[in-house]
Amino acid sequence: MQKRTEGAPRRERREGGRGERGSRRKICQFCHDNVREIDYKEAGRFMKRYISDRGKIEPRRKTGTCAKHQRNLSIALKQARFMALLPYTAEHIRGM
Repeated sequence: MQKRTEGAPRRERREGGRGERGSRRKICQFCHDNVREIDYKEAGRFMKRYISDRGKIEPRRKTGTCAKHQRNLSIALKQARFMALLPYTAEHIRGM
């Protein structure tokens, strides 16, 4: 193997392992609260925080939910939309 003598220098690792932003890993709120089943009928209470201002379902990397609960959450949100408990689009876009 050759030694690396020229070219771009390697990046040095920072202490702590949190990267440049220094953010912590998000925890799944459903795992923390020991939720077994996500019900579409509870749309008004907590599901609105998992929908963006445009009416889209928020991704896992933004909300911090685990894969299992994200799948159940997306199914429950789609059922709530179908039952007209949640809108398909954002309110300000609908008026156009």
